Amino acid sequence: MSSPESSEANGESKPVGIAETEHVSVMPNEIVQWVREIRPTTIIDGTYGGGGHTRLLADVLASSDDTPAIQPRVIAIDRDPAVVRRDEQKPWIEDNPKIELFLGSYESAPKALDALELTHADALVLDLGLSSDQLADRHRGFTFTIDDAELDLRFDPENGVPAYRWLQQHSEKEIADAIYQFGEERFSRRIAKQIVLRAREKNPVTKVGDLVEICRRCVPRSRNHDIHPATRTFQALRIAVNDELGGLTRTLASAPDWIAPGGRVAIISFHSLEDRIVKNAFRDDPRWEVLTRKPLRPTDEEVEANPRSRSAKLRVATRVE
Repeated sequence: MSSPESSEANGESKPVGIAETEHVSVMPNEIVQWVREIRPTTIIDGTYGGGGHTRLLADVLASSDDTPAIQPRVIAIDRDPAVVRRDEQKPWIEDNPKIELFLGSYESAPKALDALELTHADALVLDLGLSSDQLADRHRGFTFTIDDAELDLRFDPENGVPAYRWLQQHSEKEIADAIYQFGEERFSRRIAKQIVLRAREKNPVTKVGDLVEICRRCVPRSRNHDIHPATRTFQALRIAVNDELGGLTRTLASAPDWIAPGGRVAIISFHSLEDRIVKNAFRDDPRWEVLTRKPLRPTDEEVEANPRSRSAKLRVATRVE
């Protein structure tokens, strides 16, 4: 779910011919190829989003004739209640015994397995980019184009605190450190100072436009005009509010406990912070064997058709037997 390079919320224009609410899965052919090779019976799609990967993965499940004791299925998980409500009664899910849709973070994969009386999955797929549906939701604050939208930035608006409240709960130093660490924004101190100053003047940042205005004043216009001056700050706050990097780190640490020997994990990331966590987890945990020496990138044809895919990196590892 998450990058300055991959989202409209970060100043990128909408792909030609793609509606704002139509999500296009990233690197679908590569995901299918790496997962199909192990003839899986249970796959976890931990970032269901628009459902594109889930539908493709349902087609690569091993036949029930080959695994009579196990019902082949894709366990689709999404932490956004709106996504689950939108799709849980759609015919292609409701009438498809191969797909089970769960509400929750991908950290809850073991609970989903337990609910289905399973102990292990054969594959885990994560696409860490924001979905087009989230970008189009004017109530979340993910897009810069709606100034009066509340600065929320939560994937699950029913849990946790919105970004504007997070800003009110943290000190200037804590805000600056988060913007620098998670957004790699060089002007984080300037931005944090202005955020806190507004709060002291009884005019706190609560709307998207409030934060965009501060970033415009604090971040000099770069030569690379494709990057909106608020891109890195919004990315940082979204990561902080949703604990994205913590969730990814914890999931990769626990996954070998519930990925079957010989099973695979395929993760698509969109910025260096995520990719570094995936790379280090695969490299440092002896329970993983890295299958992609270098991250795979989308083809030129895919980038042309879906510009949001251009910064995607796919890494794959297998659970050592």
